[in-house]
Amino acid sequence: MNSIVAVIGRPNVGKSTLFNRMIKRREAIVDSVSGVTRDRHYGKSDWNGREFTLIDTGGYVIGSDDVFEKEIDKQVELAIDEADVIIFVVDVITGITPMDEDVSKLLRKINKPVVLCVNKVDSNKNRTDALEFYNLGLGEYYSISATSGGGTGELLDAVVERLPERELEEEEDLPKFAVVGRPNAGKSSFINALIGEDRYIVTDIPGTTRDSIDTRYTRFGFDFKLVDTAGIRRKAKVKEDLEFYSVMRSVRAIENADVCLIVMDASRGFDSQVQSIFWLAEKNRKGIVILVNKWDLVEKETNTMKDFEAKIRREISPFVDVPIVFISVLNKQRIYKAIETAVEVYKNRSTKIKTRVLNDILLPIIAENPPPALKGKYVKIKYITQLPTPQPQFAFFCNLPQYVKDSYKRFIENKLRQEFNFNGVPISIYMRKK
Repeated sequence: MNSIVAVIGRPNVGKSTLFNRMIKRREAIVDSVSGVTRDRHYGKSDWNGREFTLIDTGGYVIGSDDVFEKEIDKQVELAIDEADVIIFVVDVITGITPMDEDVSKLLRKINKPVVLCVNKVDSNKNRTDALEFYNLGLGEYYSISATSGGGTGELLDAVVERLPERELEEEEDLPKFAVVGRPNAGKSSFINALIGEDRYIVTDIPGTTRDSIDTRYTRFGFDFKLVDTAGIRRKAKVKEDLEFYSVMRSVRAIENADVCLIVMDASRGFDSQVQSIFWLAEKNRKGIVILVNKWDLVEKETNTMKDFEAKIRREISPFVDVPIVFISVLNKQRIYKAIETAVEVYKNRSTKIKTRVLNDILLPIIAENPPPALKGKYVKIKYITQLPTPQPQFAFFCNLPQYVKDSYKRFIENKLRQEFNFNGVPISIYMRKK
């Protein structure tokens, strides 16, 4: 599982610029998920062969410095709780501010690696001015210019050096199902109902669950691990706080899961926070099952369920091939159906299609509906194979891969889904030069 690196600091010191540079540094980097929590960002980076997850806490506070002073402890404490390494960004132009001192006091008390990053060092004079930041008491600092990229290599070297060593798992290789969703949607109640005991504390306060805990489930012929994602630490009053907490707490569980069961509250609908978690799972190419909980509380008419489902599918378009199960944890309605569906999605994600079968079925379809010609040139797809990866990825070998547009890739994906069962599973399609 990836280590988490959090980029923290007060507004306007260049956190987002540094974040953007770090996630785009290597070709292997996965694009950041836009809108994971409004103007916050989540992405992946790798350096010297070490991949890590990057969280940009930029834009955490909306309003004046006074608001920031009230909220800063929450942001820094959360980053401290969740991250393996913390990059603390300061601004050489403005020098040390009272807010920088507040953050540094908190960081000096923790037992986690902190990398002090002095940004906007574009000249020798600025390099001399940066010496002031020794006064923060955080030891060595790294001078960089996030805009030009100067010094970022040394900064990344320092970050990677401080990442924890990967632990080799000796446990059985069981499927892992992560139960994720916004606070107070019923995640812990769902697991309690499944295992038949109150393993988790359940209250009406959002975020009772503190840590992510694995529970082995071995009933009715099933054998897998359930992971309950932690909620928020305390009841936050600001909506943006809730989004930041719930998504950041979900990151680890999603990355380490095979299938994500996204639990949503039917009375709240498929809101932006649930959508953020959905796209986080999709970008990580995990199997997905959407569980609409508290369905017993919804007033129903003839087409209520059908209309509700259609609305969700509009929100998750174009990835609409996702199972949606309407449940009531309180009444134990369809909770076992939810697990059966998750197991099916896990099997779908593990599906391997023989190369001969792929070519026999898809090449005739492609011949009838070839990619549109571009600049008078025609794309000819000659050969298809499934890549040996944990999730479904397909390589299409052709003469002009650069001319194949995303719309045609979606056409191919739809045909794959029509011919084979990939329900609940994101598919990756790559065009390769023959």
